[in-house]
Order: sequence, then C-alpha cells, then structure tokens
Amino acid sequence: MVSNKELIKKYYDMWNKREFDKASEILDENISFRGSLDIAVKGLDEFQEYAKMLTTAFGDLYHAVEITVVENNLAAVYVTYTGKHVGTILGCEATKNKFNYTGAAFFQFRNSKIASINVLGDLNSLYKQLQS
Repeated sequence: MVSNKELIKKYYDMWNKREFDKASEILDENISFRGSLDIAVKGLDEFQEYAKMLTTAFGDLYHAVEITVVENNLAAVYVTYTGKHVGTILGCEATKNKFNYTGAAFFQFRNSKIASINVLGDLNSLYKQLQS
C-alpha cells in the first residue's frame, strides 16, 4: 500500500512530467478538485481537462514542494509554482512572462487514493506578473 506522503509525491511528479494519463493511479475517480486559479472540477475527466488547459497556458509549469505535513487521511502542502505564460488564461493573453507564485494545497485521502484537493494560491502576485 502506498503511503499518503508517497501519493503526494506521485501527484506532483504527474504534474511536473505532464503524465496526466497516470491520474487514475493516484486520484479517486470522483476526485473533487479546486485549483489555485479558483476553478473547481469533479472527476478524473474534468481534472485532466483542467490540467491540460493549465499546462497549455503555462507551458513549463513546475510545482516545487516546499513543505509537506501529513496526518491520518489529511495533508497540507506548501508549493511554489513557476513557469512561463504562453497561452490565454484568466482573460490574459499570452505575455511570455515568467512567473513565480506560492500556494497551499490541502489533500484528503480515501482507499489509498487522493479523494479531494483544495488549493489556495497567491493570485494577486500571479495577476501582477501576467499583466506586466
């Protein structure tokens, strides 16, 4: 059985390697996800659509995990996001600007998979970087 901490590592590896075809291995089929851009999705298909939309707009998006705290079926992760704005997102046309912002993700686990993720991001910082 995979530990919850290992599930988190696999989750961020999936993002950083763009291996969203592996989502079903670590995410519950009814995953409830709210991303740092305040976009909520439900289920694997919607999650994969969201991930593709985000990585299209932020071509080299990278999630650097700074702190991970796991307790029972809950976890909190502090993350730094970096990348380059190469596609339209949040009403902002591609600027080719590099960005760097931070966020915190809160995970719930069920049956050795990630059941829900809620991400809070420093959108004020991101917006400034996308518009400059």
